[in-house]
Amino acid sequence: MKVSLITTVKDAGEDVGAFLASLALQTRPPDEVIVVDGGSTDGTLERLRDADGLTLVEEPGANISRGRNVALAAATHEAIAVTDADCVLEPTWLERLVATLEEGADVAMGFYRPISDTFLEACVSAINLPDASEIDGDRFMPSSRSVAFTREAIESAGGYPEWLDIGEDMYVDLRWRALGLDLRFVPDAIVHWRLRPTLRATWVQYFRYARGDAIAGMYPDRHALRFGVYAAGLYATSTRGLLRKLGAVAGAGAYVAGPMRRVLHRFDDPVDRGRAALTVPVLMAFIDTAKMAGWLAGAARQRRDDPAEAVSPSGSGHPSYR
Repeated sequence: MKVSLITTVKDAGEDVGAFLASLALQTRPPDEVIVVDGGSTDGTLERLRDADGLTLVEEPGANISRGRNVALAAATHEAIAVTDADCVLEPTWLERLVATLEEGADVAMGFYRPISDTFLEACVSAINLPDASEIDGDRFMPSSRSVAFTREAIESAGGYPEWLDIGEDMYVDLRWRALGLDLRFVPDAIVHWRLRPTLRATWVQYFRYARGDAIAGMYPDRHALRFGVYAAGLYATSTRGLLRKLGAVAGAGAYVAGPMRRVLHRFDDPVDRGRAALTVPVLMAFIDTAKMAGWLAGAARQRRDDPAEAVSPSGSGHPSYR
């Protein structure tokens, strides 16, 4: 089975060099590589122009969906692997995804691990990036930073939705699940990706994710539950009644349980572990606030624009960044 590897990029800086180096180390090299640049101005284009063995398509102003569709149109093979050009691929990443397609899967769902260079990044990863052992492959929603599929599969989903600036991979995942395609989780097909380095960048990231969900009508139940949980917590802590307050404490403990378990085994130093245990609950509230603000902004836009493409899939998977 021949495979086309496609990726999009904009202003990846020096990270694109690490991506290209990891691409060259693949135990199963792609038969072609298509890179679509959305208008880089930081030297990324120059690095890509100097690279051997890839087809570079310049598409200034393209969002991620448009870039991926352009890459799909340029690809010549029936098997397609997708990642991002600021990720680092483990050497066996493509080999394991392609093997899963060759076994008959329509979609091979790879996994991803964070590159956590700072304490903040490690805390964010504990909140939003589950371990592979936590994943239910029958419900998993893959990110397009680590996935492979047949051309028939992506065409059945209608390609990537170019009217959606962010959350496009979840939209496609929901289409695949609704169509009943054969999606198989491949936990050892791993890419490493970089988290946002600052609180401001983290806020913007999750605001935009939630805004995209609202625009596309994705995960309404999950977002409604988030609003309900915080409203109930505020009510319980602002009124009299010991039982209400104890219930709020118990609910908060259950809410942070998963991330706190990850803190215990992702932080080796006892001091860092203690700092993370104090930081993670506050950071969760910070990120949830960004998500709620983003959802409200997206819902307002959906009502105003009323896009014909918007859908209302509820979804039930565990996308890492939702």
